[in-house]
Formats: sequence, C-alpha cells, structure tokens
Amino acid sequence: MKQPRSLDDRLPLLRAARELKMARSAHAYVRGNTAKFYEWLGQSPAAARLPAGPAIWICGDCHLGNLGPLSDGQGNVEVQIRDLDQAVIGNPAHDLIRLGLSLATAARGSDLPGVTTAHMIEQMADGYEFALRERAPDEPPEEPAVVRLARRRALGRKWRHLAKERIGDTDPTIPLGKKFWPIDTKERTALIALFEDPEMRRRILALDPREGDCNVRLVDAAYWMKGCSSLGLLRYAAVLEIEHKDGKPDFALVDIKQAIASVAPADPGADMPADPAERVVAGARALSPHLGERMIAARLGRRSVFLRELAPQDLKIEVDQFTQGQAVRAARYLAAVVGKAHTRQMDRTQRAAWRKALAARRANGIDAPSWLWESVVDLAGTHEVGYLEHCRRYALAANG
Repeated sequence: MKQPRSLDDRLPLLRAARELKMARSAHAYVRGNTAKFYEWLGQSPAAARLPAGPAIWICGDCHLGNLGPLSDGQGNVEVQIRDLDQAVIGNPAHDLIRLGLSLATAARGSDLPGVTTAHMIEQMADGYEFALRERAPDEPPEEPAVVRLARRRALGRKWRHLAKERIGDTDPTIPLGKKFWPIDTKERTALIALFEDPEMRRRILALDPREGDCNVRLVDAAYWMKGCSSLGLLRYAAVLEIEHKDGKPDFALVDIKQAIASVAPADPGADMPADPAERVVAGARALSPHLGERMIAARLGRRSVFLRELAPQDLKIEVDQFTQGQAVRAARYLAAVVGKAHTRQMDRTQRAAWRKALAARRANGIDAPSWLWESVVDLAGTHEVGYLEHCRRYALAANG
C-alpha cells in the first residue's frame, strides 16, 4: 500500500479503515459509534426514566476497551479509565449504560446465553454501589482473570517491552508501515516547534521523577493510524530523547492526539474548559489520576491536541472470549472501577442521594435498576440492527 504523506491523502484511507474495523464485530461497532449511542439513547423509551445523578466528570465513552491498568509514573499501577476523549461534566448514569451495553455485546460475541447478560447487569449494579458505600469493605471486588493477568503483565514491563510492542524495536525510531505513516515537512516543522517551546519543555520535564535541568529533543515522529472513533483526526507518535545531567538519555514515546468537541451530553450548568484538549485533561485528572497527571493540553498549529507519554504499564483489558464466570466477575469489578472514579468527585450528600436513586431495584425480575436494564436491552437490540446495516453497506461498497 502506498503510504499517504498528507492529511488529504490520509482521510479516505482512515475512513475506510474505520468502516472495516466497525464491520469486524458487533462489539467493535459499539466501540466506534459513540455519537450513535447517544442519539439512540435519547430515543429510547427508558431515557425518560434515567435518574439525574450528580453533575460530575464522566468518561462519556465508558466501554470495556477503555478500562485497564495505568501507571502513575512512580511505579504504582491501578485499573482506571484509560480514554477520556469524550469526558464531560454530565450524568453518571450514561457511563453505566455505556459500560452495560459494551459488556452485553461482548457476552453475545462470546456466544453466552442471555441469562448471563442478566447476571452481568445485576453484578454491575452491585459493583457500582460497592464503590459508593460510605465505608467500603477493605477487600475490593474479586478481580476477574482477564484483569488479574493484565495487571500482572503490566507490573513486569519496561521501556523495551513498550518499544517492541509499539514501534517494533528498542531502537528509538518509528518504522513506517501499516500503522505508522510519513508526515510532511509542515507537520514535522510544527512538531519540532512544539517540543522546542520552553513552556512545553518545562511541562514535559515536570512529569519526570528525576530532578535537575534536562535536554528534550524530538528524535522521530510519524502519523499514527490508531483507534476507531478517532480515525480521521490528527494523531502522531513521537519519540523524545530526555538527556539528564549524568549524560544518560531516556527515551519516551508520546501519543499526540487531536481533541474535538465531545458528543456526550453535558450538564446545562457545567463549568468546563472551552478548549477541547484542556477539557479532556481536566476530565482525566478527575476520573483517572494515574493518567490525567501525565497528560498535557497544547496547540499544534490551529488544532487543539493533548499529549500523553505512554508508560510500559498502560494496557488494555483484552477479551477475545468470555466464559460465563469471567463475564459476571468482570461486570462487577469494572463497574466498581467506574464507581470509584465517580465517587471521588462526590461529597457525602451527593453520594447518599445517588445511592438512593440507584436503590430502586427489581426490574422485570432482574435485581438491577429498571432504567439500567431497560436501557441496555433496548440499545443492544438497536445496535444489533445498526451493526447488520453497517455490514450490508460495507459489503455493497466493497463489491462496488
């Protein structure tokens, strides 16, 4: 494949890649269709019955693939929300429904019976309420195997693991190919200027645990064909050399991503940064401190971008196939992770009121809030129809 060298050349290829990714599975379709999720949610009969939770920062795109182990840069690893592009101050009920839909779709993709989905939604409600308790028990919810394995793998990783996984080698250059595309002179000049800016250098070095003056230099950069919903936006991988006083350089792999307006509905009275990248960083710091404290909002030309140094310990929770037990345990655990992210923003009064709103249980015999169960069931059906239509259009276009 001829590698595109300009944004105009890239756009058709990026759109085609996004269509292909979303056609591969119903779960991939859910992950790549955040805007459609909120459109359909607003049309669902259950939408009118959603409780108005406290206006707090929410992920806005809280699906299974957006949770995983994250490093705080100091050697500590915790499972938190790992993608905050859609973060807004809004209704926490939206994160629960999005997570529930993602888990239900993953269960169907694993050919699990519908009763498993019912148990998953029940356990989601329990796990989330677990995090809302005034004094949660010392023991957190049991980690499912997929989470436990991801955490163990994360703890043993170093720069060489990250480099081999992301750029194929420990050599601090980015190999051009399927994932990484060349950038033009204008883009390279803008990236060099970004990292030569004294304020940007200061902010980058503030993230380094070692003290003293250091030199920061851009070693290599490429366009990064990555993600699904973000395909079509600017995204770059950059390798930085950070040379310390002792003369020994460290290398950092930085993800530079364009930020745009969120499609998630914000609370009408929300006081959020107007700049999209600053909004993303503020949301990350509220919801996922391990990630948010390692992010920087910036401008690249006229576009709003945010920078994130990729840590070797940052991993996705990858699920190819769920067993019934794994699916139920994962639902409880991941809902507790989301609940913890929400709860740290609430005072005692807000927490008590939100617990009360969640206490209305027993929906059609399911021990979960009726609005949660009905929303997930309705959206699962709607997304299945949408997915099949997407596949039909994709097949027609491919044949045409």
